Amino acid sequence: MRYDPLNAFIQEIKRYPLLKPDEERQLAEEYVETQDPALAARLVTSNLRLVVKIAFEYRRAYRNIMDLIQEGNVGLMHAVKKFDPTQGVKLSSYSAWWIRAYILRYVLSNWRMVKIGTTQAQRKLFFNLNKERQRLEAMGIEPTSKMLAQNLQVKEREVIEMEQRMGADDLSLNAEIGNADGRALTRQDTLPAPGVLADEQLDRALFDDELRFQLERFGQSLEGKEALIFRQRLLSETPRTLQEIGDDFSISRERVRQIEKKVLIRLRSYLEVEMNEYFSAHP
Repeated sequence: MRYDPLNAFIQEIKRYPLLKPDEERQLAEEYVETQDPALAARLVTSNLRLVVKIAFEYRRAYRNIMDLIQEGNVGLMHAVKKFDPTQGVKLSSYSAWWIRAYILRYVLSNWRMVKIGTTQAQRKLFFNLNKERQRLEAMGIEPTSKMLAQNLQVKEREVIEMEQRMGADDLSLNAEIGNADGRALTRQDTLPAPGVLADEQLDRALFDDELRFQLERFGQSLEGKEALIFRQRLLSETPRTLQEIGDDFSISRERVRQIEKKVLIRLRSYLEVEMNEYFSAHP
């Protein structure tokens, strides 16, 4: 029989038992205190099924599902390393963010040798353009660029550009394009000096601006104690202590911590909705 690495991997991860919520929280708390690799390994292996599930969501965008699973595994390990069990969020919910982020970054970087989706609109087009075209064709409708742009809520020009990018072949940097001083000249010889790419700088700047905007917008929805704790504890470069804020409101520091935790949970849910595509591209 032909060896199937995907099936072999799935059979292998079934050997690792799932953890009950209380057991998972206890292991996570112990890992935060001890940084014991054995505890991290148990948290990772118990969530490998989640990686496979999420990777299958992107199998149409990238054919080699095992590559997606491996990237997702890296995201899972990063999530375990960063996970804070005191925030009241399940490890699986937190890990899903990082797993998707690593998979999406890999797909966008490797679908072609050249990155074809750098802005929010381009990333949306990359994953949805062919899917929407196939849906319309199945309904007997001839999909035009204008119709696709309207359905995907992007500009028609962006649809045309993405179709051209997805339809074009990759070009080798080592291909000869001429001669100079008696030697072959390749595309690689014409590249500028290495450094931070301008589009990467722009993409990061747009992300930072959007994050600041969303934090300010979220802060405007808060009132009273929640608003003060959000600004003086979570946004301030020199955050005040729980005791100092508690003294202002004549409440205990534990009560301040509870309010802060509540605000963090609301903030996380808010950003998950408002900046989902941004976080997927900036793990």
